[in-house]
Amino acid sequence: MTSLLQHSVSAPTPEREREIAALGPWFHNLHLPDGAQTAPGHPLGDFPAFKWREVAGHLPGDLAGWTALDVGCNAGFYSFELARRGARVTGIDVEPLFLRQAEWAAGQYGLADRVAFERLQVYDLARRAGQYDLVLFMGVLYHLRYPMLGLDVVAEKVRRLMVFQTLTTPGEDVLEDATRDRGVMERESFLEAGWPKMAFIEREFAGDVTNWWAPNHACVEAMLRSSGLRVTGRPGHEIYLCEPDPAAPVWPRTRGRAELLSATGRPWTEAADAYAAPAAPAAG
Repeated sequence: MTSLLQHSVSAPTPEREREIAALGPWFHNLHLPDGAQTAPGHPLGDFPAFKWREVAGHLPGDLAGWTALDVGCNAGFYSFELARRGARVTGIDVEPLFLRQAEWAAGQYGLADRVAFERLQVYDLARRAGQYDLVLFMGVLYHLRYPMLGLDVVAEKVRRLMVFQTLTTPGEDVLEDATRDRGVMERESFLEAGWPKMAFIEREFAGDVTNWWAPNHACVEAMLRSSGLRVTGRPGHEIYLCEPDPAAPVWPRTRGRAELLSATGRPWTEAADAYAAPAAPAAG
């Protein structure tokens, strides 16, 4: 769990301050209706409100009739913003601490009838039926030991729009012919600026042992395309707007379908057989 968790809160009365602090430590700075704040001294600033401001204008103002999935919901800041716009929101996280905070805060905002929170791993979504009109997949990928698998699973849940954000390495270079096939000894391109690549963090970064990866910009876009998503916008640093690209012949929908099914505990042999090499004709 991140070392950025905050223990100091602000509230109108000492009693209220003790109530909120007892639910901590907090990572999201929620601005509660009575003026209280759950993490006013956050080292990143007013987080995640400043991040939401980068995204908010790129989403429909009226989400009535939309379903939304907030992956890695933490204390629910983004879930509540979507619910205020009319969406029915499901927030998932692996940390009971954050889920308790989110459920409590939903009552504080009067949004308990529009949001639901569940303790799930990203990979558990593979065995959940249905899709969501809007998916937020922000601040999660680099915490996943198996990031491409996680992205493939989440991409299948997107019906209309996904907002994606991840920790990245510096730079915006993109190598134009990175998708060109190369010979087995033609590896110099891997070292060029703009080749899609991801830094692996063996132990910890920023005091968090779950910070495993830092892809570069080219890698983010390549991974999104490879999972069947089309990048449609860049509303802020490290933030990507995406929509499904149903016609793209991407690996998880074609020859790699069996691998994805197997990795997520689902029957896979039928999918593998669909792409198996044809049997040789019988002799004679």
